[in-house]
Amino acid sequence: MDQIDHKIVRALQKDGRMTVTELADKVGLSPTPCARRLDRLQRDGVITGYSATVDPAKLGLSVSIFVSVELEKQDRAAVDAFEKAILRCDEVMECYLMTGSRDILLRVVAADLAAFDRFLENRLMKIPGIRNLRSNFALRTMVRRDALPATGR
Repeated sequence: MDQIDHKIVRALQKDGRMTVTELADKVGLSPTPCARRLDRLQRDGVITGYSATVDPAKLGLSVSIFVSVELEKQDRAAVDAFEKAILRCDEVMECYLMTGSRDILLRVVAADLAAFDRFLENRLMKIPGIRNLRSNFALRTMVRRDALPATGR
């Protein structure tokens, strides 16, 4: 990736709805070479998709909870089984395999405490292989970014 590729990515992170002509204008190219670079960035998996950024609270999902999960076993089969099960839980917005005292960190959204309690009892606690769960409720979001930082180019 060169400087122009980085400019394309930064511009699209700010506004993924712009036309190729608008994008070309922003990065200093004519539309055809810009479209070719854009196609290559998509083919190479640098740009993985386009989506709308939505306010969870406006959809009734105003509670964010971080759940630390400790598995009974830390082998590949246990991690794979957990990952497969958690993919079926729409409430889980992010899931990370971690180092340290907890094996997995989840970011979960819910409408309220009762909805989170139902998620815990009916979904998460039914996944086999969990030794321990610990939940932390976010009071408010202080920083949220969708755009990745510039890589120094």
